[in-house]
Amino acid sequence: MVTTRTPLMAGNWKMNMTHLQAIAFVQKLAWTLKDADHDYDQVEVAVFPPFTDLRSVQTLVESDKLQLAYGGQDLSKHDSGAYTGDISGEFLAALGAKYVLVGHSERRTIHGEDDDECRAKVQAALKHGLLPVLCVGETLEQREATDTPWDVATTQLAAALTDLPESAEIVVAYEPVWAIGTGKVATAEQAQEVCGAIRGALRELIGEERAAATRILYGGSVKPDNVVSIMREPDIDGALVGGASLKIDDFSSIVRYRSHVGA
Repeated sequence: MVTTRTPLMAGNWKMNMTHLQAIAFVQKLAWTLKDADHDYDQVEVAVFPPFTDLRSVQTLVESDKLQLAYGGQDLSKHDSGAYTGDISGEFLAALGAKYVLVGHSERRTIHGEDDDECRAKVQAALKHGLLPVLCVGETLEQREATDTPWDVATTQLAAALTDLPESAEIVVAYEPVWAIGTGKVATAEQAQEVCGAIRGALRELIGEERAAATRILYGGSVKPDNVVSIMREPDIDGALVGGASLKIDDFSSIVRYRSHVGA
């Protein structure tokens, strides 16, 4: 089966930029891509600002009719109630968000979110019409403890997608935690090995057709100098970009990776 999947370049800003800085950044990013004649039908672009920035980003995107998508960095599994500091899917949807990250490695490690929590958040995102970007991946210790390094990612995937509605669309982001800020670098072949296993697991979980249509992103220290080799791999459909997404030149170069190879 041949399925065309539109690549997605997603910039996760993490806890960076005020709402004023976000406005300036999004304006500059949009103009940079416009000057480069970027085709959003060929590569979709999304940013994931802090929650406090989302209203400003929404206003700018809607008023200037920018083709940039945006999403939340996290959401609560609850719709409302006594959950101080939490952000519900309803709030994100009301701000026009298209996407929301679920199970980012920092949420799993710093905040102790487990597979059950991630499954509940996937369901909450879908309930409110958001497209969850489910993050999965192994630590260095987990990778070195097995000869099948995809086991952690596929186990997390299966747990989070239990009882997934038949019509639900998701995005999966593979984050090799061991290759983020450790000095170790994942090769394109290593990334493909796990992303290919994720695609295979999706076939078992949601069927051949939906698995073929699901985008799988790679999120391990993506930069302008490695994005082309990563995007050549057959089961990688984009990138979840961290630090490089805070730099206009770097992120726009990643988005325009096709121009680097004459595509």
